Amino acid sequence: MGSYAIPPPAVRRRFRGLLTALVVGVLGVVGALVAPTGAHAAESTPGAAAAQSTLGAAAAQSGRYFGVAIASGRLNDSAYTTIANREFNSVTAENEMKIDATQPQRGQFNFTAADRVYNWAVQNGKQVRGHTLAWHSQQPAWMQNLSGGALRQAMIEHINGVMAHYRGKIVEWDVVNEAFADGGSGARRDSNLQRTGNDWIEVAFRTARAADPAAKLCYNDYNVENWNSAKTQAMYAMVRDFKQRGVPIDCVGFQAHFNDGNPYHSNFRTTLQSFAALGVDVSVTELDIQGASPTTYANVTNDCLAVARCLGITVWGVRDTDSWRSHHTPLLFNGDGSKKPAYDAVLNALNGGSSEPPPNGQIRGVGSGRCLDVPGASTTDGTQVHLWDCHGGTNQQWTHTAAGELRVYGNKCLDAGGTGNGTRVQIYSCWGGDNQKWQVNSDGSIVGVQSGLCLDAAGSGNGALLQLYSCWNGSNQQWTVA
Repeated sequence: MGSYAIPPPAVRRRFRGLLTALVVGVLGVVGALVAPTGAHAAESTPGAAAAQSTLGAAAAQSGRYFGVAIASGRLNDSAYTTIANREFNSVTAENEMKIDATQPQRGQFNFTAADRVYNWAVQNGKQVRGHTLAWHSQQPAWMQNLSGGALRQAMIEHINGVMAHYRGKIVEWDVVNEAFADGGSGARRDSNLQRTGNDWIEVAFRTARAADPAAKLCYNDYNVENWNSAKTQAMYAMVRDFKQRGVPIDCVGFQAHFNDGNPYHSNFRTTLQSFAALGVDVSVTELDIQGASPTTYANVTNDCLAVARCLGITVWGVRDTDSWRSHHTPLLFNGDGSKKPAYDAVLNALNGGSSEPPPNGQIRGVGSGRCLDVPGASTTDGTQVHLWDCHGGTNQQWTHTAAGELRVYGNKCLDAGGTGNGTRVQIYSCWGGDNQKWQVNSDGSIVGVQSGLCLDAAGSGNGALLQLYSCWNGSNQQWTVA
């Protein structure tokens, strides 16, 4: 990566043991962190910073990027480039790095338009995402006419040729794009690449790793934001399989084209967290929202901010008039370049703002009707919480802080003792770790930021213990906070 690359957010981990201190590096700054009693230690999160006035600068406060898709043909438009240069710290070429643009004739690569976007980006201090190397769409005619082994070899040659040109310069590559079918089948898309053999995606990633070991290698798709969709689950199964078998995949891109046909779901954060828990980074890669709802834009931004491994967000175009779906008016800037209310909502979210106060009070299980309770009103670190009849005592009063903690007694936090299914959930002195941060979702789930797993009651009677468990929308994982 070039020196212009924005570093990814530090990976936050939590360690238990006999150590009392751990030296931690955070975003290039090295400092000492002394673990509190009980040997909690982790990489610290960035401290509070002054509010920034542009999207890219505000995102950079947390080590993330806020990027934009750039079209080479619009780089002569000064209004377009002024906004793009001022607001964004990452660039994706809209079409210029796709297959038909970079290899219009077999063996004859053309990077003129792609280099124009790339050079504009780096000259203005921005990182570059590569999009895309292997895709069933926007193939040149010569590739469309190939099949079988010949097509497989052409795919490999294309990946090698493009990545050789940009070796060491591209931060993230969308290696494979849109390989899963729409609908409820969860099947692979029936494309000419798929018909070369089911291993074609794995071959693409292994080829890309050899071609440029420094680049993050991503799988990218659309309509995969809803955790409950068959397409999302199929993509999840593939990524899990790749990680288990050592296939070199580093990140997953969620295009996030939200519209009437693919509305935003409140479980998008669960989706991001679940993929991150597999050991990959996640990114929002092509964001546009029909009607540019400020609330939805803020929700998507906060979803990324809540997931430590979310690298950043890219919007698919600068102004509404630059959008591939301009009739949806889906972007942050009007055609005249003026900022929309959605822009303010995103900037406020990136700067740590919140449009509504966090929920406080009792946390009541939907399935049990009982409350999250600290046994015997104990204040001892490591006390596992359970369900108990709601009575309004101080040991049942929880505050969801702006940092994402669920506090009881003012100084004790709901704390996950690990990251796997069945992990105990307890109280512990608040220390800022991601295992003490929780997302309270509108669908009733409470999800651990570090693990991506749901707060789960292992029963419904008095004394039923609380644990972490894979989210499945059961009533034992649904809560009301009031």
